[in-house]
Amino acid sequence: MHDMNDEELLWRASMVPKRSEFPGVEPAPKVAFMFLIKQTVSFAPLWEKFFKGNEGLYSIYVHSDPSFNQSQTESSMFRDRRIPSKVVEWGNANMIEAERRLLANALLDFSNQRFVLLSESCIPLYNFSTIYSHLINSSENFVEAYDLTGPVGRGRYSLQMYPTIRLAQWRKGSQWFQIDRELAIEVISDTTYFPVFQKYCKGACYSDEHYLPTMVSINYWERNSNRTLTWVDWSRGGPHPSKYSGSDATKDFLERMRTGKQCKYNGFKTNVCYMFARKFLPGALDSLLRLAPTVMHINS
Repeated sequence: MHDMNDEELLWRASMVPKRSEFPGVEPAPKVAFMFLIKQTVSFAPLWEKFFKGNEGLYSIYVHSDPSFNQSQTESSMFRDRRIPSKVVEWGNANMIEAERRLLANALLDFSNQRFVLLSESCIPLYNFSTIYSHLINSSENFVEAYDLTGPVGRGRYSLQMYPTIRLAQWRKGSQWFQIDRELAIEVISDTTYFPVFQKYCKGACYSDEHYLPTMVSINYWERNSNRTLTWVDWSRGGPHPSKYSGSDATKDFLERMRTGKQCKYNGFKTNVCYMFARKFLPGALDSLLRLAPTVMHINS
């Protein structure tokens, strides 16, 4: 744990080694799993099974409400991985600040090469080795970004953002990203676009749905897949995605998430498009634990 404030943290994390040779034995590349939560990780027992036996290949970082009593957390795996956190409000720019805070903490470990943002309602759809290989061997970043007309797309753009951000550059997408170290450094080092979002993307603008998609589409689109690896269902409409209980967590439902869509991975067609899924309710834990060995191939 460190005692740096946000500005000190972002500055420190933005440093890039000038020498390409790693001193001594180079460690295996790790995936940083970053949990942006209110209180606890709802599916901690499932994640514990997921991580077990893969030490040295992952890092865990948890950002939770600072008022939450950590002693109530059910898992030391997550309790001991909490970073200095601040209050986060849905749709507010402080959501992006929390994401950057997680990234900056993870960047302090030079062996972290991939960075995954997760919520308390997220679950893994595959075992660790499959997800690790999918992330580490990818030639692209996974930031969903699309141009959407209407009030919940371009309608959220403010003319006050011009000329730094033009309407034609405005993008929307899922906040749940999976990115490499190079892009992570660019995100926490950004002093061009983030201040614009802080000033002019407030209230119903929902900055977490637009900041990263817009920034990446402007400057880093060549290596972006324009999709997320986190499955979510918006088909029912409304400001929040569908939620799923234990009765929804069936073998068929999980298999549809795992292989029910076509996409491209490293330029080749595949039906393995999602590594994670949300939004599951805490009551789904028992069903998911029961299905983990046979469907996700996650064994204790």
